[in-house]
Amino acid sequence: MWKRPLRIAVLALLPLTAAACGANTDGGSADGEKSRKPSATRPAPAKETPRPGDQTVTMAWKGEQRVYTVHAPPGYSSAQRLPLVVVMHPYPADGAYAAQLTGFNAKADNEGFLVAYPDGVNQGYNALVCCGSEDDVGFIGALTKRLVDTWKADPRRIYATGISNGGDMSFKLAVELPGTLAAIAPVSGGFIGAPSQDPAYMPKAPVSVITFVGGADKYRTDFEQGIKSWSERLNCRAKQPEKVTGKSTRTRATCRDKSEFTTYRLPDMGHNWPGSQDLTMGETETGLNATDVIWEFFEAHPKASS
Repeated sequence: MWKRPLRIAVLALLPLTAAACGANTDGGSADGEKSRKPSATRPAPAKETPRPGDQTVTMAWKGEQRVYTVHAPPGYSSAQRLPLVVVMHPYPADGAYAAQLTGFNAKADNEGFLVAYPDGVNQGYNALVCCGSEDDVGFIGALTKRLVDTWKADPRRIYATGISNGGDMSFKLAVELPGTLAAIAPVSGGFIGAPSQDPAYMPKAPVSVITFVGGADKYRTDFEQGIKSWSERLNCRAKQPEKVTGKSTRTRATCRDKSEFTTYRLPDMGHNWPGSQDLTMGETETGLNATDVIWEFFEAHPKASS
């Protein structure tokens, strides 16, 4: 991940290629920056056939062959509309790494929902700060529509989560895909960068948020400023923080549009996914499992009936 306010100038000077973005990879942790290779070779893209298990799918979008993986739980049938969770990887990585890091496939199998893992072009998404210039908002919007039409996902229960670059992207989707998402869950990601400086940049339809911020994350200040900006624009009223485990706290807020904003602050965590055992971006010391907490929040926040 790029250092938020200071890297903007760098982006103007360097071509936004994988090599340029690699100057400061989006895989940092409290132990220092660690290099992370993309996940193992994926299976060849196949024709999309809704069924249980994993499928890697290609979709033509604006001149690109975009790739995503769908995971459906055992016993999946298009006769039943299931919730959909879109899980987005950090930079540089891919959807397979997001699945490995978060453990959302096992959660989907236990709870009965669909998961989609979109691959960013050149291993990144065009989120609020970096990486690239692709129309990732349009691509993910088309992806969700395809999963509603083909896989019969429930349009009232579409959610997005991600870490770092993918977490930033979830905030962007909440603003720029109005009426699509019921809730988002950015982990070690934020409402940051140039777009967030515009007072008019906010969701036009209610989107509830749950977010996780590490006290040892070097981007913590930027993330906290983003929480403040979002809360001010939507007039979110926060309750007193509650202790949840160890030193960690949870602050719940209700916003003007009836959406909710819940913040988990984990003082000893860096740029990580709580509860994951992944050696690069996982973190197990706080005693909190973000995947479990996120699904509980999503399940409680379907889209409001119009």
